Amino acid sequence: MHVVGLWRYPVKSMQGEELEAATIGDLGIVGDRQWALVDRATGLALTARRVPQLLYGAARLTGDPAAPDVEIALPDGTVAGDDDALSAWLGRDVELRRAGAGITGRFEIAADFEDEAGSPWFEWDGPDGTFHDSGATRVSVLGTGSIGAWDRRRFRGNVLVETDGVGAEEALVGRRIALGTAILDVVKPIDRCVMTTRPQPGGIERDLDVLRTINAERATHLGVGTLVVQAGHVKLGDVLEVRD
Repeated sequence: MHVVGLWRYPVKSMQGEELEAATIGDLGIVGDRQWALVDRATGLALTARRVPQLLYGAARLTGDPAAPDVEIALPDGTVAGDDDALSAWLGRDVELRRAGAGITGRFEIAADFEDEAGSPWFEWDGPDGTFHDSGATRVSVLGTGSIGAWDRRRFRGNVLVETDGVGAEEALVGRRIALGTAILDVVKPIDRCVMTTRPQPGGIERDLDVLRTINAERATHLGVGTLVVQAGHVKLGDVLEVRD
């Protein structure tokens, strides 16, 4: 399995950055999911599950790589200068919050993706120090065979590896792998949600059949979640090696 794609998403649920090489730290690719927009009225960290409009913003890291900041481009191409600009864009009072020790995101999801308006919404607390949904995923790995003809952007993975057949990467669950000089434990298949169906810039349309197919044919899973055992660096072309 060769690495054929690398991505970092600095702000939760926004477009991110395609990379040629990445540093993997204890919390995943450095800068990944390190900011979120928090609704001041509810305290919830917003995602495109509730606010699909987020996917039309784009975030990138700026400044010193050792202590980066983030820049957000709005759909009209302007750069959001402050929380007021972000609030005006989304039509709600939001704060751009940076992850750190003792900071967790509170997230929500509709029970029924087919009827979000009429469905109850469930809430949960994310892990400390990052705005990943789950403490069991720091770096997500997807296989080209699993994505098939779907646009890879629907799945917002960190590492794309070339594979044959659907679910080849799921065979790695329970194994230890090397990606470049980083060592990772593959701990779980990734359960997919309504995010995979959302429209995005560049011609990705709303498509509920994506999640219907994943639920019906793949037991809700696509890709795998990993935890970092040893920090390191990975680049395009590196081979994913199974260590044990």
